[in-house]
Amino acid sequence: MAASMAATQQRLALGAKQATFGPAVAPRSAKANASAKRFNGLVAEAMSSCIPVVSSSRRTAAARAPLPARSSVVAQATADGKFDYDLVIIGCGVGGHGAALHAVECGLKVAVIEGHDIGGTCVNRGCVPSKALLAASGRVREMRDKAHLSAMGVQVGAVSFDRAGVAAHAKDLASNIQGNLKRSLESIGVDILTGQAKFVGPQKVRYGLPGRVDIGGEVTARDIIIATGSVPFVPPGIPIDGKTVFTSDHALKLEWLPNWIAIIGSGYIGLEFSDVYTALGTEVTFIEAVDNLMPGFDREIARLAQRLLINGRPIDYHTGVIASKVTPGVPGVKPVVIELTDFKTKEKVDEIEVDAVLVATGRAPYTNGLNLPAIGSATDRRGFVPVNEKMQVLDTAGKVVPHVYCIGDANGKYMLAHAASAQGISAVENICGRPHVVNHLSVPAACFTHPEVSFVGVTQERAEELAKEQGFKLGVSKTSFKGNSKALAEKEGDGMAKMLYRKDTGEILGVHIIGLHAADLIHEASNAIATGQRVQDIKFCVHAHPTLSEVLDELFKGAHVEGPAAAGNGAAKAAAAPKAAVAAA
Repeated sequence: MAASMAATQQRLALGAKQATFGPAVAPRSAKANASAKRFNGLVAEAMSSCIPVVSSSRRTAAARAPLPARSSVVAQATADGKFDYDLVIIGCGVGGHGAALHAVECGLKVAVIEGHDIGGTCVNRGCVPSKALLAASGRVREMRDKAHLSAMGVQVGAVSFDRAGVAAHAKDLASNIQGNLKRSLESIGVDILTGQAKFVGPQKVRYGLPGRVDIGGEVTARDIIIATGSVPFVPPGIPIDGKTVFTSDHALKLEWLPNWIAIIGSGYIGLEFSDVYTALGTEVTFIEAVDNLMPGFDREIARLAQRLLINGRPIDYHTGVIASKVTPGVPGVKPVVIELTDFKTKEKVDEIEVDAVLVATGRAPYTNGLNLPAIGSATDRRGFVPVNEKMQVLDTAGKVVPHVYCIGDANGKYMLAHAASAQGISAVENICGRPHVVNHLSVPAACFTHPEVSFVGVTQERAEELAKEQGFKLGVSKTSFKGNSKALAEKEGDGMAKMLYRKDTGEILGVHIIGLHAADLIHEASNAIATGQRVQDIKFCVHAHPTLSEVLDELFKGAHVEGPAAAGNGAAKAAAAPKAAVAAA
């Protein structure tokens, strides 16, 4: 992220007009439009509370007009002086930050209002510091795996770690990235206003901090984006003391390492922390409400993930139960008592004692205090701000509230940081009069365990339902990391990849990967879906050997399309290639 931020700053300083979206594109071909229309009918997966939730969203193929030319990219004064700003963004996490950068590139005068930390949950209490913990604990796991290292001729002695040092690494990384984000905004003229914001009328917000009369004020803006993010969701009956019963916010501080910890929820958050804790010597017990671990994952991938990430480690689990009552303890003195209740019958089935409990049951939107009634809107029963596909906020009658948008976790469409950024950029495009809709089915997701898990699109279970509903034949292509030379060179052959596609058209419906660097590999598939490429379009692409990317290469080549669409365009493209380019190659 730091590198990408630096690159973004450089592009902005040079006045690049299309740093985020690239050059303006011509209208899509008939083939791409057909692919876009096909996605209009797909309904995103129903995920558990621990898994990002994708709401139904149709895809449109938007031909974008070029951005206006200008000599430099800095925040400009509003054109008519009627408003303080062209755009005010409430919240400055990854989504708000991305929206601000793009808005300035579009020539808008921008302010962000942030009541906590620049970078939001992702940078300060989520994605970024958790990856630091995973990186450090992953090194410990690797160096303690003597059998794995000896297979490559490497001998190691005793391996130890400093808990405080590992925690400091996570804290320092978050602080560094936070500073990078703040400087990237300041350098292009974005005003950073401190405080919690609320609407006081159309196109007007008031901000401030409780008990601080020296901070705050009132500003007007032609357009306003809500980007307030989310907070950990804590089920009823679970008191958080921050010591023995805590959320991911507290766990990232790594203030102590319990001998035995229960993790409530086996989604991304729970899995990643189980990876950290077991690598550092802690035993883990999962408590999951549904009958399967990792709900929302493709079931075949989940079964392999259970074998690789759970069965071979000091982890046990209870499924089909909820933690109906949790009594905090005292670190090293008194255990935490957890009462387990059957999810279906609601009868008490067990009681366990552990040293600590991590509540990883998903996240809830942070939308309280926005005073949405001032603009005629209101959150739904779960606290999400209602929006349409263009991220425009809807009022209580379901109509668009003029000049107000909402992105990221606050709208509940797809609760991932990069989805928030994509939505923010999309909202700015719509503000600037260039209609744009994010195709959420092309947004990838990843779990940074060892090995990693990633996916884009729908699961096989959902794809089978779609095939039955729409009457097409489903194709499934699979490959294993055991056949990949680079993975074998690193003695990391465990893993697989799977692609789901329509055999009649070659349309890619979903790709799932578990294995070495799966989180990096998924983007070739997600970009293919985003740009409407079919299997027969990409199976002729060349991948360097030996690399992990050949896992995807094998996946694409293993797909077989039937009927008229089976004729790939690789040969045609090669024949049509300019002679000079062929000669140069």
